[in-house]
Amino acid sequence: MAEQKPISKSYLDLKSKVWDEGLCSGCGACIAVCPADALYFETGGDSAHPKSNNYCKAAVDGVPCGACYEVCPRLEEQPSSLLGEYLEIIGGKAEFDIPKKQSGGAVTAILANALDTGLVDAVVTVTEDPWTLKPHSMVITRSEALIGQAGSRYNWWVPLVSSLKEAVVNRKYRNIAVVGVPCVVQAVRKMLETDHQLVGPYKKSIRFIMGLFCTESFDYEKLVAGKLKSEYALEPMKVCRIDVKGKLEITLNDGMQYVIPLTELEDTVRPGCSICTDFTALEADISAGAVGSPDGYTTLIVRTLVGQHILESAVANKKLSIGGEVDTGIIEKLAKKKLKRKPE
Repeated sequence: MAEQKPISKSYLDLKSKVWDEGLCSGCGACIAVCPADALYFETGGDSAHPKSNNYCKAAVDGVPCGACYEVCPRLEEQPSSLLGEYLEIIGGKAEFDIPKKQSGGAVTAILANALDTGLVDAVVTVTEDPWTLKPHSMVITRSEALIGQAGSRYNWWVPLVSSLKEAVVNRKYRNIAVVGVPCVVQAVRKMLETDHQLVGPYKKSIRFIMGLFCTESFDYEKLVAGKLKSEYALEPMKVCRIDVKGKLEITLNDGMQYVIPLTELEDTVRPGCSICTDFTALEADISAGAVGSPDGYTTLIVRTLVGQHILESAVANKKLSIGGEVDTGIIEKLAKKKLKRKPE
């Protein structure tokens, strides 16, 4: 009798080790790589982890797959580093007008230049409805569209990586930049490092990862409808900016500001954020955040040669200027605070 080969992992393994344990980050990587389109997210109160339509061939028919298990960032031990490995830490700002820029607009400037010069042909990022602030992931291919959508939406949870399927499989872009918070960065890096055949198209197509500093992500339904509107009487259409810097800072169109302690928002934080220890997106090519740089600048942690090349191109084309002393102490302070979540 021929020796039976072991059946590969399926979403049921992911469910038992990650979803059922409340560890899911909500990045959407498993949805992106599922060849059967069997996984999906619901919004609202039942969005803590993906669901399956039970079409998984590995679980039902024993067909080898395991792609979802391969790319999940929550199956790895959480990192213990504060700033991680890097080539340089600098401040940067856009050298052109970005109406809704966050801090110095450096992220938008770098990506717009990459699109204009052909370094990338698509950017997978998050946009929002200006009336409701409701987020959704999107594939952007023109710098004008990217500039028009500028501004941080990463305070809200959205399964960003799931849009990679649209970019890679449906539209067949082959030089893709992905912008995301640390859990997204971890998932995309796993895609780039795996030899799993079914993840191959993603490995061949992703060229650049822009990571964003992140304390935690909030559930849109719970924070906007449950807190901002009902408790603080804030209309989403009047909000022009939201920052998380150890507290939630909300700026309205008329310049009025509200500061809400994070302790008052614990019930709106995504459940999977409770174990994340990565503040600075350690596995990105470039990490960016509003913390540590002077007003009008974005902190940029250049980690790889790919990141350095992308940044130098933006500077050479006068889309980005660099300068301003970066206070790494405040970055490390917030990183240490997040690192305390690591289990003993």
